[in-house]
Amino acid sequence: MNIIHPKYEEDVYGWATHTAELLRMKKMSEVDFENIIEEIEALGRSEKHELINRLALVIMHLLKCQYQPEKRTRSWDLTIEEQREQSQLCLEISPSLKRQLDEVLRKAYKIGKIKALKETELDKSIFPQQCPYTFEEIMDDAFYPEPR
Repeated sequence: MNIIHPKYEEDVYGWATHTAELLRMKKMSEVDFENIIEEIEALGRSEKHELINRLALVIMHLLKCQYQPEKRTRSWDLTIEEQREQSQLCLEISPSLKRQLDEVLRKAYKIGKIKALKETELDKSIFPQQCPYTFEEIMDDAFYPEPR
């Protein structure tokens, strides 16, 4: 019986399980290293992307709390709490991301600001160019910015 070896381009799941089996059996000459390298790099990018997105949600809600305090709801508070926890989990799973916090925070602020603008319909000029919150403030359960 001839075993079909799935190709990466045709069946990623089949390729991944087959490749894992080849690695377990230490059949290195049959392993598709080029695509393994791409997948590992993509995994790292997705971890960073997830942290950026989680922080962007915190920032969006902090901006909404600061610039539209009269509309603040329990839902906003719970979203901030949840996304802080999710962000912390991202950093526990991938602690090396802490070395990239400046870049992560810069990107998260850009995204969070866009999301806040979309939800509040406030003028773009109302929000600061740079993130007004430190990473420590963003992650601090007790921190909420003063209303403007």
